[in-house]
Amino acid sequence: MSSTEQTLSIIKPDAVERNLVEKIKEIFKKNNLVIKDSKKIQISKEEAADFYKVHQSKPFYDQLCTYLSSGPIVVMILQGENAVILNRELMGATNPKEAKENTIRKLYGISIDKNSVHGSDSNSNAKKEIDFFFKH
Repeated sequence: MSSTEQTLSIIKPDAVERNLVEKIKEIFKKNNLVIKDSKKIQISKEEAADFYKVHQSKPFYDQLCTYLSSGPIVVMILQGENAVILNRELMGATNPKEAKENTIRKLYGISIDKNSVHGSDSNSNAKKEIDFFFKH
């Protein structure tokens, strides 16, 4: 059963820096994901730590937080049929070297750390992550 969902997408500092925002947005649009809201922001390391707290026990946590707060990011609410899964398929594997051809990370990712995009991994996390950046 398919249903309209919302998910969070972040275009990370490496991709913003390389002017890839419009190219990445185009991939979402071509694949029937509507960008409901979008804004370019810069977050502090503390905000990044709060956002990524699910990973705080992992060895890469500090590096992840430093990186996400290292430059402007673009946060978006994507909406469409099965948006969470579709967005994850479009992003590709976390490691760009392992990502399928024509996925965002295969096309634009530099490394496992600088992999250009983040996307929610479940509907419950999508709601939390959208609320984190778009508290209305």
